[in-house]
Amino acid sequence: MSISRLAAGILVVPLIFAACGRGTSPAPEQATTAAAPNSQVLMQLRSDWQAQKDTMMKIADAMPENKFGYKSTPAQRNYGEQIMHVASSNVELLKVLGGNAAAPAFTAESAKTKADILKALGDSYDYGTALMNELSETTVLEQVKDSPSFLGPSSRARILWTLLAHSMDIYGQMAVYLRLNGIVPPASRGV
Repeated sequence: MSISRLAAGILVVPLIFAACGRGTSPAPEQATTAAAPNSQVLMQLRSDWQAQKDTMMKIADAMPENKFGYKSTPAQRNYGEQIMHVASSNVELLKVLGGNAAAPAFTAESAKTKADILKALGDSYDYGTALMNELSETTVLEQVKDSPSFLGPSSRARILWTLLAHSMDIYGQMAVYLRLNGIVPPASRGV
């Protein structure tokens, strides 16, 4: 992610929370500029979602299939389970958005091979893309009816941000798994 994209995202988040009824209202002198970033929320979410899909697919593919059972300690998920955790979490939380797109039908038990696991991960991101394509700049900021209790009242945008953040948490764990196996994560190669 470029520094300018990161900075733009950091600047937009407080405005989005204000637009969603969370946080404080912008100061009067900011009120006239608050509408401009909001008109780009869905576009930025789509862009970040696609970028994250690319990143997660590359890191998932970086581990050889014979190491998908690797875990850093006995209490941890193994590498394949980490990927399936992202895929399953994506699908379950995306269902809260509503929409007409059909959710992928995989389960943790149905994805056994590396190819199955990578397909499930890709399908989970494609499902999110399909749902976002059904949204407008207005509906992405609307509250969902069945927001999970751990989030409390949330807009569709907040659900998507939560999934983006969650996947990056798991990405960090996956990067450690790769390094413990002598593999440089794809995003760190050539840096």
